[in-house]
Amino acid sequence: MPANLSNHPLLETRTAGVLLHPTSLPDRHGAIGVGDLGPGARSFVDWMARAGLSRWQMLPIGPVGKGDSPYSGLSSFAIEPMLASVADLVEDGFLPASAARIGRADRAVDDGGRASWRRARKWKRPRLEAAFRAFEDRRGRMGLRGVAYEAFRSRTKDWLDDWCGYASNRKRNRRPNTEIECEPTYHAFLQFILDRQWNRLQVHARERGVHLVGDLPIFCALDSADVESRPDLFRIDRDGVPTVLTGVPPSPDPTEESNSVWGRTAVDHGQLWGHPHYKWKAHRSDDWAWWRSRIRCMLGRFDILRIDHFIGFHNAFEISTTTLDPATGRWRRTPGDELLASIAREIGPLPFIVEDLGDRTPPIDALRERFGLFGMRILQSAFFDNAEAAGELPCNHPPRCVVYPGTHDNNTAAGWYRSVPADTRRRFQDYAGPSAAKDPAEAMTRLAFTSPANIAIVQMQDFLGLGGGDRMNRPGEATGNWCWRMRRSDANSRLARRLADLASASKRLP
Repeated sequence: MPANLSNHPLLETRTAGVLLHPTSLPDRHGAIGVGDLGPGARSFVDWMARAGLSRWQMLPIGPVGKGDSPYSGLSSFAIEPMLASVADLVEDGFLPASAARIGRADRAVDDGGRASWRRARKWKRPRLEAAFRAFEDRRGRMGLRGVAYEAFRSRTKDWLDDWCGYASNRKRNRRPNTEIECEPTYHAFLQFILDRQWNRLQVHARERGVHLVGDLPIFCALDSADVESRPDLFRIDRDGVPTVLTGVPPSPDPTEESNSVWGRTAVDHGQLWGHPHYKWKAHRSDDWAWWRSRIRCMLGRFDILRIDHFIGFHNAFEISTTTLDPATGRWRRTPGDELLASIAREIGPLPFIVEDLGDRTPPIDALRERFGLFGMRILQSAFFDNAEAAGELPCNHPPRCVVYPGTHDNNTAAGWYRSVPADTRRRFQDYAGPSAAKDPAEAMTRLAFTSPANIAIVQMQDFLGLGGGDRMNRPGEATGNWCWRMRRSDANSRLARRLADLASASKRLP
């Protein structure tokens, strides 16, 4: 570990939390289609506090890209506009109270357990545009030339103008629904209100002892504002075409029983993710300014960050754009040590959880330990008959890690139990007890909470005991993902009491 760099205090406390993206919050207070940052999010924080949960982990919150995937975000800095709360815009005086009202029929459709980006955009866009027009006409602190807006513009000057230019041009090139979508000031307004609503949620959470955990994808999408505004930082040619692409190699043993690493299936031929790689020399010559700005922005919104695909900070897998075949790819060293050291010099101890699944080789372990970072353990990977399973068993967890029954890429615990072979179920029952067969989600949750790991985080679906049809993502499938949504009755007092009792018994109360 670098000199004078200790572990971050938020990682050292024994705590429990929930994995839930804001879009999965239920329909409350005008949150049509997808959940948002308004009253429903603050109510969820209140429920978490009653349930003894003090860590709320989300997926990336940037503007969604292909397939509405948060991992194909269009910006490393901006926030997805559909997360804006109409109810909060009403409260701030930008919209009349009638704007947040929802008819009974629409409300019934919207509480069906599935998010709908189409429904959200159809309902919310006209209201956001009306709020923008009110903003243009408004004077004083919250108006176009107001103190709050100008302060926001000044604080975000290193990325906001680039995003607004990108977003307005993108809409113009894609036949926008309205002319407003082609105005850079409209996109600045959206980010202004999103920033204001995020700050309100963050303050509300901290007052109740809840800390927000963000998710930082290591790579950027080719069609993102990041690549468009800083092509010099990416390995692309003069025409904007990547020279190599990201992905993962085929499994060394494609016939080996699946262990859920990288969301692999039992027969795996590698994955082509398709992001351009970084031009690391350019980042180094710029003293890592883009990365440091990205981390500062994220830590302004979150208390802890999960770094996706941490192996990329040691070496990255490059796939030729000529073949597009992962089998032809190669590993190449990356200067993650220098990058992390630069960030640590600026902010001190790093509040990072790193996704090191399948990557616990000595060099990766050494890099993680050197900077006091917490790795991950996945319980769904603990009961297979392979070499990696032993390290995932709770009895072998180190305190300095985060344990999950499964992540957004995994099945739910109940779905996992029904899908694995009989001998895997038997090993799970032998470890977790006979009741595990009756309620595998409760058994997985209990194993996570009683693990030696300092932090235990459980998908909301597993707290609810839901089956495989309610999983968030199926890696390798282009459609049908990122759509799970809570029902209004899910986060109830009975569940809160059960979780609070478990948190207390496992010494995970904040």
